[in-house]
Amino acid sequence: MQHMKKYLFSFIVLFLVALYVSRLTFNVYAQYGQYGGETPSYSILIDKMVGKPSQNKGATEYEYVDNLSPSDPRFSPGQEVYFKIKVKNTSNRDITNVVVRDYVPSYLDPIEGPGSWDGNSRIITFNAGDFKIDEEKIYYIKMKVYDQANLPADRGLFCFVNKVTASSSSSYDEDTAQLCVEKQVIGAKAVPQAGPEMGVLILGFNVLTAGLGLAIKKLSDKN
Repeated sequence: MQHMKKYLFSFIVLFLVALYVSRLTFNVYAQYGQYGGETPSYSILIDKMVGKPSQNKGATEYEYVDNLSPSDPRFSPGQEVYFKIKVKNTSNRDITNVVVRDYVPSYLDPIEGPGSWDGNSRIITFNAGDFKIDEEKIYYIKMKVYDQANLPADRGLFCFVNKVTASSSSSYDEDTAQLCVEKQVIGAKAVPQAGPEMGVLILGFNVLTAGLGLAIKKLSDKN
């Protein structure tokens, strides 16, 4: 009987210890696990858009879109191109020291905007700073299409993308925007258009041929 009491006491002690450990484990999981408090999330969103030009009462306006296809307005040699960059903290934690990198494609030169330009790597880099939860910052960059002489001589229409990234020690995102450039292909001959001078020449040629035909007819009648 004494042994039974000892075994029962030991069982009760072990059961209480196991119950305590299980409750402690559940509390830790509830705080950080799937069904507990908010799990720390670090995410950043970057959106790159290109300005779609249009004319309104003689002034050029820009509607910023994700991409421009060949069927959209095309840029010409030497024309300015405007870009819009949106960076937003989409996480539930503050994000610090966000760096933005813009990878400028060939045939474009940056003119105005934030950051520093490395002509060798063709990258614009700037520090966007810290972001509170849901904070968004907007930046604008103006670029210029190469002149006609610096564009491919054998291509009249070509499209390319402009990539941009946003990164910190805990987050990363990237996006692109497409645009198209159209130029005159060197060596292509334009089709001449009939103007007033051409009309006079055609009329004179028709009169001359009509008179010549009449003279030939009279000569044949005499014979």
